[in-house]
Amino acid sequence: MALDPGHVGRSYGPYRYTLGLEKMREFAYAISGSTPMLGLGVPPKDLDPLFYDEEKAKAGPYGSVIAFPSFAVTFAMAPFGAAIGDPALGIDLLRLVHGEQELEFPEVMRPNDVMITTGRIAEITAKRALDFMTIESESVNQHGRVAVRGRWTAVIRNG
Repeated sequence: MALDPGHVGRSYGPYRYTLGLEKMREFAYAISGSTPMLGLGVPPKDLDPLFYDEEKAKAGPYGSVIAFPSFAVTFAMAPFGAAIGDPALGIDLLRLVHGEQELEFPEVMRPNDVMITTGRIAEITAKRALDFMTIESESVNQHGRVAVRGRWTAVIRNG
């Protein structure tokens, strides 16, 4: 069954997430090819210390450790997850694939930042036996500044 375009504009959130230093480090280690182990992982040789070393990062351009950019998925994807699971939309998850995502980072993310994420269905289109649903999200930090903008697309087989 085709997805009803009348759901465009439907909103989700707010979702609150506090960034933790150890989770940020573990993510950076894992994404860079190391093995995170409860904060005891060994960083890969080519990983920038801005992503894990508090002393070196303190002297860096941001004054602290910062999150690896794709770490934002851990919280910024919440509206997408809520939309695809929204009973009002009636999406069969067995017919869905995560089509694509785009992220924009107007601010760096630091330990203890509190992100509030909201999102909305921006677009629903159909092409042949496929529906495309796009969710746009925005994560604002505790200073009221947008830290992450996301665009998430689900592809749903409707036939």
